[in-house]
Parts: sequence; C-alpha cells; structure tokens
Amino acid sequence: MKNFTVAEILDACGGKFSGNLDILSKEVDSITTDSRKAGKGSVFAAIVGERVDGHSFIPQCIEIGAICSICEREPADGSAHILVDNTQEALIKIAEKYREKFDIPFVGISGSVGKTSTKEIIAATLSEHFHTHKTQGNFNNALGVPITLFALEETHTAAVIEMGISDFGEMSVLANMAKPDIAVLTNVGKCHLENLKDLKGVLKAKTEMLKFLKEGGTVVLNGDDSNLRNAEIPEGAKVIFYGLNEQNDIFATDIVSDNETFTDFTVHTKDLEFKARIHNLGEHMVQNALAAVAVALTLGLTKEEIVRGLDAYRTIGGRANIIKTENLTIIDDCYNANPESMKASLKTLSAFDGRRVALVGDMKELGENEKQLHYEIGQLIAELKLDLVIAVGDLALEIYKAARQHIDAEWYQSVEEAKLYMYEMLTIGDTVLVKASHSMNFAELVEQIKEL
Repeated sequence: MKNFTVAEILDACGGKFSGNLDILSKEVDSITTDSRKAGKGSVFAAIVGERVDGHSFIPQCIEIGAICSICEREPADGSAHILVDNTQEALIKIAEKYREKFDIPFVGISGSVGKTSTKEIIAATLSEHFHTHKTQGNFNNALGVPITLFALEETHTAAVIEMGISDFGEMSVLANMAKPDIAVLTNVGKCHLENLKDLKGVLKAKTEMLKFLKEGGTVVLNGDDSNLRNAEIPEGAKVIFYGLNEQNDIFATDIVSDNETFTDFTVHTKDLEFKARIHNLGEHMVQNALAAVAVALTLGLTKEEIVRGLDAYRTIGGRANIIKTENLTIIDDCYNANPESMKASLKTLSAFDGRRVALVGDMKELGENEKQLHYEIGQLIAELKLDLVIAVGDLALEIYKAARQHIDAEWYQSVEEAKLYMYEMLTIGDTVLVKASHSMNFAELVEQIKEL
C-alpha cells in the first residue's frame, strides 16, 4: 500500500482504537478480509458472513503478524483493534480515503453485459503504456471494490475498476470510492429486474456512476444502445460513443472471424483508421474492444500500442472461452447469463460450421416476466436454426417449449440429470455453447464435455 497509517485508517472510518498508541503511526502493508492473506504489516478486517464470522480468525491473524484488526466486537484475545459499528461500511470509508492518495487515471466500468470482458481488454490495452491495476475476477461489489482499491501500489500508473450492481443506490457507493476519470458503460439490458424493474430502472441505476465522474472527465458509451444514447451526461464532461454503427465516434468495419480463435476488424475514428485483432469471437467482443480503443485514445496511447494491447488480450474462464478438444469445440460462456448476453452468445454460435448445440440454462433475477424472457430465447434459437438445444432448469423449460416446435430439443430439470445423458446427445464435430446464470453450476457441464 502507499503510505497509509493506522491513524489514517482510524480517522477515515471513525472507529474507536484500543491498543498501544505507537501502533497508530505504523504504515500498513495491506488491508484484507481474508485471514489466509493476513501477515506481517497487515490489518485484518473481520466480516460477519452468512457461514463464517471473521472475528474468530482475529487471534491467528495477530499471531502471524497483523498490526491490528477492524471489528464489530472486541477480540477475545484483547489484541489491538479498531472497533466499528459495521466492518463493511468502515472499509468503504477507508477505501474512499485511500483512493485520494492516487493522482493517476482511474477507469470505471459497468454495464448489464460484458463489463468483466471489457475490463480485461481495457486493462490489457492500457498495460502497453501504463503499469495498470485492475479488478481481480469479479470483485466488483461493495466489498470487492474496497479490496481492489487497497491492492493499489505506489508503482501503479493507471487503474481499471469494475463495478457491478443489482439495486438503486449501490452504484453511488461504488463510484464514490473509485471516482473515475473515465466512465465506461457497455450497455443497458434486462438484468436484475427483480429490483430495477425495467430498462429505465437499469439505466438510472447504472448512470449513477456519472455523478461521481472527476470534473472534466470522459464518458465512454456504447452508441449502439439506444438507452445509452439518451443518457444524461454531466456538464463539462466529454462523451465518446463507440459501436458497430458508423454514426459512432469510434466504429468497426470489415469484421472477419476464423470461428476458432480470433476476430479481425478495422477501427475507424475521426482521425485514424487501422486494422486490429482480438483473440475472441463475436461482434459483442468487437464492441468491447472498441471501448478499449476509446479509453486508450483518451489517455494518449498510440495506434501501435492499442493494436498490441488488443492482440495481447485473452479471455478468462467462463466468458466466451473457446475450448478445442479432440472431438468437440466448446464455447465456455457459463460464468453468467441474462437475455442480452444469451442472445449475443447464441448469435456467435450460429456462425460456426457443422452441428451447433446450445446447452443453456436458467437466467436468474429477471423479475415477473422471467418466463416470457426465457421463451423469447427459445424463439431466437429456432430463428437461428441451430441444430439442437439442451435446456436445463425450471425456467429453461420455457426455452425448450419455444424451440422444440422448430428444432431438436431436450429438457432436464437439473445439471445432475443432464450429465447422465450428455454422452448420448453430443457427437464428434459438434460446437457446443454452454451458458446459464452462475448459480446453475454449468461449469460442471463444461468439465464433463471436455472429457467426451
């Protein structure tokens, strides 16, 4: 960490310190909620979780060198600690304070679909010019963003912070910590509708980020999304629209894929035109790459640096990851799903040669219209004339009902049931898309298919 003392932590969270006063002047090496990552020079924050109470790990963290703990009740061993009403809320306040130490470009990213992939491709591109810090995995909520910020080191020269929300007000908390110089919104889609109700609600919740944009900052928006086209931009901010439509400030043409590992395209801006390649498939991934181009140009990267950065990007597990086995091609996109991402992945599958199989499952948190939204996915599968759909889950039954009228279709209530019949349903040469909400545990199906 960068010159951050226990006294500054105490001041930021407004807690009550107990212990040797000499501790207050000590600089901390890290702040962690994971006792396995605690060590010499760390501060351990005890979180009360659904299954585990972090307070029980305080003594062992102190024993292995932690300076003190942040906690909601006094430690049993009487060790040095900062007592707070709510540890998670305290971490948010501390993260806001720590963010102030960095005068480097911060890029904030959100959207209904593709925010993690966009985060990764932006970070890969910026790394050609900056020592770039990024959100690890999907640490993008009110606990993950503080952890991400605490991992910033003095040597970092740029930061890319992903922010994920499911309700109103949550984005304000996250964006107030990150205070982005550049705000990127990938799209507004039908997700988290249990709380956000409709697309207007999603737009309102996502664009809370813009209220915390640094003065004179830049807003990067997917101009192919009509909702974002109408987003309210803060006064004095610059806006850049990107997308496949030529009306955007940055757009792509000549999109060509080998349907295995890469996609080539030509980037157009007001002043530039150049060819680029990403090692991923689908027009939606090209859109993500264009967001990276917009951010990179804003921060002064050269055309050559951008091309190298895009080419260096590699997908991460469960997100449109192409796996070639001896017998099959698997599109592993099982990390999560909502109607927009499901449609994009199905269109990617439809471009493949040979027998195309959609192994799809429930999409969660869609609210009162969840059955209709699943039925519409089944209709799209039929329209795309895919060869087989394997639907898994109670909600996915609606996908099956719509698709079976036109193409071969199977339905199973659970992943365990589907696994029993997978060998019978797939044949050598198939391309299989695997996609569902994370809670469906479709990663198990990916592992099984890899062995077929």
